[in-house]
Parts: sequence; structure tokens; C-alpha cells
Amino acid sequence: MLCDAHNHLQDDWLAPHLDSIAAEASRLGIDAMVVNGTAEHDWPQVAALATRFPFVRPSYGLHPWDIAGRSPHWLETLRTQLLADPRAAVGEIGIDRWILENARPGAVAPDHPAPAPLAAQTEVFLAQLALAVELDRSASIHCLQAWGQLDTLLRSRPLPRRGLLLHAYGGPAEMVPGFAKLGAYFSFNAAFLAERKTRQRAAFAAVPADRLLVETDAPAMPPPASWLTHPLPPSPTGKTVNHPANLAATYSGLAELRGIPLAALTAQVAENFARLFG
Repeated sequence: MLCDAHNHLQDDWLAPHLDSIAAEASRLGIDAMVVNGTAEHDWPQVAALATRFPFVRPSYGLHPWDIAGRSPHWLETLRTQLLADPRAAVGEIGIDRWILENARPGAVAPDHPAPAPLAAQTEVFLAQLALAVELDRSASIHCLQAWGQLDTLLRSRPLPRRGLLLHAYGGPAEMVPGFAKLGAYFSFNAAFLAERKTRQRAAFAAVPADRLLVETDAPAMPPPASWLTHPLPPSPTGKTVNHPANLAATYSGLAELRGIPLAALTAQVAENFARLFG
């Protein structure tokens, strides 16, 4: 049983391929995908996928890149969405300094608003984290270039009893024990198999076995070409589109990195996934 701890199956880039993705997931034994909404407009799409495909585990959140466009009633809308499905997690939520330093208006997507300042990101993140605690849901966290601030925030308030996922963890290996003590899990992404991603691989060599998960973040973060098993047509802008079935290669890469049999890793990740997501 393979489990994708974090993807975006609702993304328009994957829409033409949903039937073939489902067929390939069945063939490969992909039993579960946590599909993360990122903004109010895509939460209904995630809910529809959870109805259509039994392997979809829905998750709803306001991504730090999308909070500038939130409605005045976004938090109540999120609460309603979560209450409609007791399986649903909170996510993707988080904080992101990288977007403030690197993205221009329209750089993330056409007509995308300018990113919100870190203070606004933090306010929205903490409101969603509190909702996860209140409703007893796990939370999937995005963080870029803000690991120290994230650590401070998590240490200063109640956290979800079920735990937290640090999706595509890119922080220092030295911070892994502290985050794990706070209830964090860490999901490995095949993009980290690229030769230059030595720091990320070092961090995942240090993650405790009972805190390991695997993800694709599809359609984003494709594997390097040597690990790509399921190509898809490129996006309209020419970007490589990550197929969720590249999950199997991601498991293989992580097993190789940690020097353990693939079957042992698969069993451990399935146990960890069930503990975090139910």
C-alpha cells in the first residue's frame, strides 16, 4: 500500500488525466492521496474528488500564496468545509518568506495578486492551526525560508493532537528532533533526489522512522529525469507536470537514501500515514 501524503489532484494541469491517474494508482497500489486545497475557490473541487475517488483524502486550507485574495468570511467557509467531512485535514497552510523575496505579481500564476506580508500570513496560519486543534484534525504545513519563525510559533500554542505534516521538509537536519518532539511528520519529495539537493537528503536521513511520510506535491515538484517514471505533457508555460504515479519512484528513492528494503519502508510509511491521517 502506497500513500501520497500531499498533492494537488484538483489542479487544472491534472484535470485532463484524472481517469488515467486513477487507473495507474490502482495498478501501483496507491491506496491514499491527501489532496490539499489552497484557496476558497478550489475547496469544492477537492470535495468533488473525494466523492469521485475512494483513494482521495480531502484537506482544506488557505495557502500563504493565496491569502491576499481571501474573502471576509474565509474562516467560516473553511470551518463549514471541514465539518462536512470528518476525514478532512487542515491544509495546505503555512508561512513563506521566499515568496516575498522572489515573486512578483503574476509570477506564481497569471493575474495572481502580490503576496501577503509575513504578518498577514502568520495571522491566517495561526487561525487555521487553531481550527485544526478545535476540530481535532491533522494539519499540513508549507514553509519556505521561515523555519525559525515556524518553530517559535509552534512552541507557543496548542497543537493538533493528531500531529502535523511538514510537507516537503526543506529545513535543517538539526531542527528535525525539535519538530518531531512537537508532533511533526516529514514528507519526502522526489525533487530531493536531484543531485544538488544534498541538504534535504541529509535531513531525511535523520528523520525518525516513525515520522517518515512520502509525497508527490503533484503537479508540482517533479522528480529529476532519471527518476521520472510517468511523464505528462508540459504545462502551457512549458513546466514539467508531475504525475501522482511518480510516487512509487519516490518510495524507491527514499528507501535507497535510508539504506533499507523498500518493503520495510512501505510498511512503516503506511503505519505513519494511518497514525496522522486516520
